[in-house]
Amino acid sequence: MPIISEFYGIKIMMFWNDHYPPHFHAEYGENKILVNIENATVVKGIFPSKQLKLVLAWCEIHKDELMTNWENGKGNNQFIKISPLV
Repeated sequence: MPIISEFYGIKIMMFWNDHYPPHFHAEYGENKILVNIENATVVKGIFPSKQLKLVLAWCEIHKDELMTNWENGKGNNQFIKISPLV
């Protein structure tokens, strides 16, 4: 699963040809979540509160790029790297 961004110990990843709704996967240590891109909500999993706020804020900032990656992944095209939070 390609890492498309990484910040504050959080890894953001996407799968090619993944199931709907459009989403990405995030990992922080042993914690994993699946985040809906369209409404920046957690679909599955648990994250520490501070890291969850960072991921959801990052999702809102990069929604267009995330949707571009989602479309690229449906066609087995290369994912673009997305800027981390700084």
